[in-house]
Amino acid sequence: MKKVYCIGELLIDFVAEKQGSDLSKANEFTKKAGGAPANVACAISKLGGNGVFIGCVGKDPFGKFLLETLKREGVDISLAQLSDTFTTLAFVSIAEDGERDFVFSRGADKELKYNPALRKNLSGNILHLGAATALLGGPLEKTYAKYLFDGLTKEMFICFDPNFRSDLWKDDEETFVKKCMPFVEKSHLCKFSLEEAQLLSGKEDLNEACDKLHKVGTKIIAVTLGKDGTLLSMNGTKKTIPSIPVSPIDTTGAGDAFIGCLLYQISDLGSFDPVLEDFELLEKMVAKANKAGAITTTNYGAIVALPTKEQLEK
Repeated sequence: MKKVYCIGELLIDFVAEKQGSDLSKANEFTKKAGGAPANVACAISKLGGNGVFIGCVGKDPFGKFLLETLKREGVDISLAQLSDTFTTLAFVSIAEDGERDFVFSRGADKELKYNPALRKNLSGNILHLGAATALLGGPLEKTYAKYLFDGLTKEMFICFDPNFRSDLWKDDEETFVKKCMPFVEKSHLCKFSLEEAQLLSGKEDLNEACDKLHKVGTKIIAVTLGKDGTLLSMNGTKKTIPSIPVSPIDTTGAGDAFIGCLLYQISDLGSFDPVLEDFELLEKMVAKANKAGAITTTNYGAIVALPTKEQLEK
């Protein structure tokens, strides 16, 4: 089974309790481990795969808590880095339908430095670039670009999830789109939300959006549509694959569970060629990944809610 290197932020989610979607009215917060790339690494490891996390946390109690959480879930944290900068925090509100809003207090995640010694271990493995904070400048952004280059030269399977957060970009969406394009161009697989697909393509119609993003370069597009499933687009074929019915209480980490489950299945293939050529195979994988995402919405928090292999096979 191939390793999946997940690069980006690991942070504390302070989840507001009993207040709906208005953070200004929140009085109580629950501490949860979060950060999209870390969630993906955990999703892979909980399913029995080889999730590797590459990111930076502070030398503080929150950083210690986060790394211990990943280690407990079976994630390889040997490449994680520590910084004197305080661990990144996110404050999360959850509406009645499970949808979320974020406010970020950015810290140590931006300090991740490139590790050239890792190059020799990358060949033939999977690279997942899914950090919400990766394109905001600092060492992390430069590191991100260097690992993309390594992924290309070491013939890795490359996955990109932009994880757009409006609070981080504040009326500078044009810069976000511009910075995403090299990753869309070079990745084998891109996972988008509906909002991200429309934003990056400039197209409201989802079919037109996928066509334009394929022209940029990516071979496989998965657009997650919540309860409506996932639109899969590859080699001129498009199909919406349904999800399973659930009663969501917190959608935090659902997209990460989806892409983690999909990458876990890809990592179990002897070659990447089938997933790039066989739409029916990919369709079956996406159906299972939809189930993983749906199960995650039935519990609070991202990592604790991620499904095990046993849960998926029920």
